[in-house]
Amino acid sequence: MEGIIIRKMLPDDIPQVAAIENQCFTSPWDLGSFKYEVKHKEAILMVAVSSDQVIGYVCVRPILEMAHVLNLAVVPRFRQKDIGKALLDRALQELRSSRPDIGRITLEVRESNTAAIKLYENFGFKITGKRIGYYERPHENAVIMELRLPQKRDNCSGG
Repeated sequence: MEGIIIRKMLPDDIPQVAAIENQCFTSPWDLGSFKYEVKHKEAILMVAVSSDQVIGYVCVRPILEMAHVLNLAVVPRFRQKDIGKALLDRALQELRSSRPDIGRITLEVRESNTAAIKLYENFGFKITGKRIGYYERPHENAVIMELRLPQKRDNCSGG
């Protein structure tokens, strides 16, 4: 990953992020969705940048005591270079640091997206269910994946 920087997403990154979204997904988010997330103080939004160009991004949103991976995408010509892995790793580090109370992380992924499923499995995510007909264009099921996080224990003893 020489020359690639992983950093927090900035409002100025949104047009490039939306372009990647449109390139990678058949039912992409619009600009407003990204603008909403970037303003949400608890959202964890990271981008991968090469030569001042955004080439990938990840969006993770804490919700109560859990979190959800909303989106993860890398420009096709930059795939198979561990950029998705680096983005997810950095987002999970940020999540653990900012929200140690989070006990699990969930996501949905197309049933046919074996590369993404393998990436998530390498992080310890397990398939826990299926959403029938979840995706459109093309119509496809989603697999639900979940990662359980170890909870930090309080070292105080009662007494």
